[in-house]
Amino acid sequence: MNIIPNEVKKEFIEVISSVGPISVVVLLFLFFISRSDLLSFIGGAIMVILGLTFFLLGINLGFLPFGEAIGSELPMKGSLTFLLILSFIIGFVATIAEPGVRVLSNEVDYVSGGAIPELVLLFSISLGIGLFLSLGVLRIIYGINFSYLFIIGYIFVIILSFFTPPNFVGIAFDAGGVTTGPVTVPIILSLGLGISSVLGGKSALSDGFGLIGLSSIGPVISIMIMGVLYS
Repeated sequence: MNIIPNEVKKEFIEVISSVGPISVVVLLFLFFISRSDLLSFIGGAIMVILGLTFFLLGINLGFLPFGEAIGSELPMKGSLTFLLILSFIIGFVATIAEPGVRVLSNEVDYVSGGAIPELVLLFSISLGIGLFLSLGVLRIIYGINFSYLFIIGYIFVIILSFFTPPNFVGIAFDAGGVTTGPVTVPIILSLGLGISSVLGGKSALSDGFGLIGLSSIGPVISIMIMGVLYS
């Protein structure tokens, strides 16, 4: 009966410790520079704190158990193709729901004057995450060394950067960063831990982690390829 209140309290404290300091700094700035926006900022800060608290509560109570359950049940089905396809779908859909990805896509659309459509960018980023999440799942199953995948991935990124328009290079690297948000991280992390925990000879500590870092290369490559095609 006390699980939910305790979780709410825990998440609220974490959000306050994260949002509180920057809110105080901005509040002081507005107090001395532009007091007309003071009440609007206070109201917005309260809504952000409450919103993030319940958002993270939902992630921890719903998405984390979901990811672990999916990750532990999928390998039991015995179909590698099914596992990879579903991993791709999970990564793709989770990225579409990621707030940071939405913000980046919207801002790029606005700044470019519609030259880089929001939906095109959104789906390109999601495609990159989905493909590289499937690659990460494949790595867990076959025990491929992470170093090889990272080296190959970033060599490909470096090569692509010579052919990609400068505007798209910056967007590509930002796309890799915004995908590590409060929606994709719990799902990808719990998926990797779930899969590695049920496979014989796999360690949740050494095999379950690294999926997020590997998956974040995907959007960088997909946006660079999109830039080459656009040029």
